[in-house]
Amino acid sequence: MLAACLGFLAAFALILFQVPIATALAFAGFGGYVALNGLTPALSMVATVTKDSTLAYSLIVLPLFVLMGNLVAGAGISGDLFRAAQAFIGRRRGGLAMATVVACGGFGAICGSSVATAATMGKVAIPSMRKLGYGDSLSSAAVAAGGTLGILIPPSVIMVVYGVATQTHIGKLFAAGIVPGLIAIAGYVMAVEWSVWRDPELAPLADANERVDKLALLRTLWPVALIFGVVMGGIYGGFFTSIEASGIGATAALVFALTHHSLKLADIYAILVDTARTSAMMFAIILGAALFGEFVNLTGVHEGLLHVVKESGLPPFGIILLMILVYILLGTVLESLSMILLTVPIFFPIVLALGYDPVWFGILVVMVVEIGLITPPIGVNLFVIRSVMPDIPMMTVVRGVIPFIVADILRILTIAAVPALSLWLPNLLFKAAA
Repeated sequence: MLAACLGFLAAFALILFQVPIATALAFAGFGGYVALNGLTPALSMVATVTKDSTLAYSLIVLPLFVLMGNLVAGAGISGDLFRAAQAFIGRRRGGLAMATVVACGGFGAICGSSVATAATMGKVAIPSMRKLGYGDSLSSAAVAAGGTLGILIPPSVIMVVYGVATQTHIGKLFAAGIVPGLIAIAGYVMAVEWSVWRDPELAPLADANERVDKLALLRTLWPVALIFGVVMGGIYGGFFTSIEASGIGATAALVFALTHHSLKLADIYAILVDTARTSAMMFAIILGAALFGEFVNLTGVHEGLLHVVKESGLPPFGIILLMILVYILLGTVLESLSMILLTVPIFFPIVLALGYDPVWFGILVVMVVEIGLITPPIGVNLFVIRSVMPDIPMMTVVRGVIPFIVADILRILTIAAVPALSLWLPNLLFKAAA
């Protein structure tokens, strides 16, 4: 246990000194392994782990889903989603912020990345809300919080990482994220309602006399429906696996992007380069976490923690609540991918020993990671909003996201207490497929 604690402290210290997370995990893991087992076994371990962790067939889905999201984002479909949502719910007080949340959910359904969702929707939604007199705290918070839906509503890159790390069925994880995703949208809409009830100046009433063609706006959303339907329908219909679905989804997104008049070949090239960079970063973190995980396994910390859990006298649900608290605290200093790869190898055996469903725990983990995306000082989506709108002070964004964080916590506690909310759909779909 002591060796594992020292390893974690070393990794966190390197991260605090702004060493790249992948490098920090790799150095802490390799150094710890050398200290416990010698240099030669450590070098052998590095060679084996590098091959096994980066050449895993299941990891093919990561760059393909990233490519799919980048292509859709570059094609400008976020504007169509925002205008359609605005037409249906934008007339009420705070309606434009609610429309932003709904549009973020729709964009997340074909993007899979919270950062991309927040960045893309922020460029469209925040200027529109400012033009109509919305307060910066509400408009920026709606985009920052709505952006987190990108990792909860499938297909989700973070769910894929969790599935690969724990050998959990990715299709079941995707299905399990749908209902919590809808609950998240409803919770964020209620957070907007509460914000404008408390301070009506944040959101003026819209022009009730303005008429729009709702049917025409819905027709512009056919790419969203097509890509989401092909990817998710193919998986749950048993036509192809999640790995094949990622390739088909990326191909469909590429066809749409090439036929979309706003994208040129230079834009496609830039998207491919960005996808390669993002994928390389993700694979580097996966490798670093795998090396660190080998060191943690060598320390025997899993057995020690299981013994502590059994001797603590806490009920299983109390242990889960403690894990949730740990994730919330880690979310203030770690980004989502690193947090999952760092903690899941430790917590997952305990969750299984307590008799909980790995799919349900995966959804819980993703939802808690969402909070980290909008929690200072590391909250990535907060910095995304600042990059999109540099004139909005950080404290304005932080103040605005507080009601959304409360909505997140209430949703997490609800899903934790009622696992059926996340499990009934995957059980239904895969029981029918069987």
